[in-house]
Amino acid sequence: MNKSYEVEYCNLELRFDRRQIQNLIRDLIQEGYSLYWSETDVFFLISVRSGRKLVKLRFQRVRNRYKIIGDYIIKDEKLSELLEKLINDSRGHAVVKRFKDRQIVIESIMFGEIIRLVEVSGMEHRIIYQKKPLVTLEEVMQAFQSKRAEERAIVLRYELDYELSVLHEAVTDGREEDAALSKERLNTLRTEMIQLEL
Repeated sequence: MNKSYEVEYCNLELRFDRRQIQNLIRDLIQEGYSLYWSETDVFFLISVRSGRKLVKLRFQRVRNRYKIIGDYIIKDEKLSELLEKLINDSRGHAVVKRFKDRQIVIESIMFGEIIRLVEVSGMEHRIIYQKKPLVTLEEVMQAFQSKRAEERAIVLRYELDYELSVLHEAVTDGREEDAALSKERLNTLRTEMIQLEL
């Protein structure tokens, strides 16, 4: 074990089933860790002996699945790798802080993937990596400034009024086929109104 090795796991949001917990226990045993586990109606607890330290991993039951709760400081490289495998396999979210040589490297993980990597030295911080968003801020601003939805809403109201008058005539004259077609068009217009949030 590397004595200077230290990783802190914060804001963990991992959800998984019982099989994944059993796989973690199996992996820990295969790596030679001494451990025991217990379970109640609410929690599943795995206690892992790492050197002189006992690390207690707490899992809260949420219906028939589990989520890990709490923040953890791990000073064992192999245990850290197994916890990161769990984050990746469950496509979870976490903030991982790696401490080494008076530096902190902070990884922001979403859906099991690193989206931001920051190096902190004293008061300075440097962004090493940042995943580009799927939608840029500029595209969001353009969508808010766009008048297309408002313009379409005005036309849509006219189309709706017209189609209601067509339906009224068809029902009054007893033309069932025309009434059915008109109802279909009204349903299409209704769906579009819901999409435009009218």
